[in-house]
Amino acid sequence: MMLRLLSNDLPRSRWLAALLLVLVMALLLTPFIFPGVKALNVAAKVLVFVVLAASFDLLLGYTGIVSFAHTLFFGIGAYGVAIASTHLGPTWGALGVGTASALVLSFVLALAIGLFSLRVRAIFFAMITLAVASAFLTLASQLHAYTGGEDGLTFKVPAVLTPAYEFSDSPLLGVSLDGRLLCYYGLLLACVLLFLAMLRIVNSPFGRVLQAIRENEFRAEAIGYRVVVYRTTSSILSALFATLSGCMLAIWLRYNGPDTSLSFEIMMDVLLIVVIGGMGTLYGAIVGSALFLVAQSYLQDLLRLGSEAATNLPWLAALLSPDRWLLWLGLLFVLSVYHFPTGIVGRLRSRRMDRQGA
Repeated sequence: MMLRLLSNDLPRSRWLAALLLVLVMALLLTPFIFPGVKALNVAAKVLVFVVLAASFDLLLGYTGIVSFAHTLFFGIGAYGVAIASTHLGPTWGALGVGTASALVLSFVLALAIGLFSLRVRAIFFAMITLAVASAFLTLASQLHAYTGGEDGLTFKVPAVLTPAYEFSDSPLLGVSLDGRLLCYYGLLLACVLLFLAMLRIVNSPFGRVLQAIRENEFRAEAIGYRVVVYRTTSSILSALFATLSGCMLAIWLRYNGPDTSLSFEIMMDVLLIVVIGGMGTLYGAIVGSALFLVAQSYLQDLLRLGSEAATNLPWLAALLSPDRWLLWLGLLFVLSVYHFPTGIVGRLRSRRMDRQGA
């Protein structure tokens, strides 16, 4: 049964399997073992970025396409839910209309970008996608009547997904059984289903062709595969999954703005997550998202504790100042890339293969 769920793509490393099990259990039990609003928000964001990073890995790691427009589709999903909920009210129908409209728009744009741009060289395609993403960011900032402009849109979701809705007056293990908890586990279920769907895609005959195109595009073309068709299809699928991750984010935050889903910083974060976790693995999206977002969210707190503990050494206290958290975050990622050039998942899998070879 497990083999079928994972599409016969097992972790292939005991250490990796243990790491994935710990991360999955931590996400499953976060509301109960990590009390507080911040921990739940970080966990929810990890779920969203697992889907977003995995969808980008489908494009970059499995097809070899470098695109800077991935957050465009992420933003379309978030804005689809936000705009629909703003105009239609806090109903399930509004969420459905917003999600469906976002998927249709993403499909059309991904198809257009694929047909008109994937015939050019990689660097030119990357520049085209960057220009398209920048144009949409500008539009989202200026179309105040539809998107709320720089202020964004704050909207309501169905009452059953809000903290005010309580399923029971008695807490479970000290945790209130409310709509926020239901929303979190809804995101968790969506994340699992979407991740398994992507795992099925990359391990299908279609996925094998994508990997063949990544390794040698000319050879794949020579043996009869229409490379443009496969790359365009991959771009569309990747865009649709990214759109759904944007819908997940909007539902959780009940807000969306240009900086929330369309900023170039998010694109860089996703790229870092995929590289750190391991390109062409999908599992790297889980490991990379968890490590990146936990470090991004809690590094300042750890530095504050270190700075307070080093008060007797002014130079060390200044070096550990929470204001320098970006410096330490960058250093951590440089070290991780240096020691794990193929990503954490790639390194753990290669160690298993080396031991088997020995």
